[in-house]
Amino acid sequence: MNVDVLFNQFPILKSDRFTLKKIEEQHLDEVFEIYSNDNVFTYCGIIPKHNKATVKNMIGHFERDYLKKSKIKWGIFANDNPDHLLGIMEAFDFHQKVNMVTIGYFLSEAHWGKGIAAEAVHILLSFLFMDANVNRIQAEVMPANEPSKKVLLKNGFMKEGTLRQATLWSGKGIVDVEIYGMLKEDYEKGRGQAALAKPLA
Repeated sequence: MNVDVLFNQFPILKSDRFTLKKIEEQHLDEVFEIYSNDNVFTYCGIIPKHNKATVKNMIGHFERDYLKKSKIKWGIFANDNPDHLLGIMEAFDFHQKVNMVTIGYFLSEAHWGKGIAAEAVHILLSFLFMDANVNRIQAEVMPANEPSKKVLLKNGFMKEGTLRQATLWSGKGIVDVEIYGMLKEDYEKGRGQAALAKPLA
């Protein structure tokens, strides 16, 4: 894992349609729209935040976590509207000895079902595998979260199994989680690169 690529300066990632970049205080309204929507976190271990001041503080925590090298949170932006936040992509649990990273993502409800999450994950996979030289990327998903599983499968992830009553998630208690994983060798064989050749949902 090339930690310098991850943490020397905040990485800005781009495709033809989208850019993943730092979330700033100017994006407070869009961040609040995401975090205050109970529907967004139906299947996440995150408790919605209904106080805008709390969410403003959270944006500062995004920066703090990055400087601590514990988590990277990108905003997802369309290139044709680069100041409007569509969603959030994150990488965390940087397990350097195993060379493994966990990812997560959530979109504003207004932007569900447009293929945005699938393409954002595709952008992040390329960066983590090819630039940061990560060997394994995984995601934890609640079994009922079909849209999230679809995003991962379209990007070439493999369902590796279900951990029963294995995780304590805020607001949910003890839950089952399905583990989806991809290795760099899988990605290089074309599973990841081929993903966007299929229609996105």
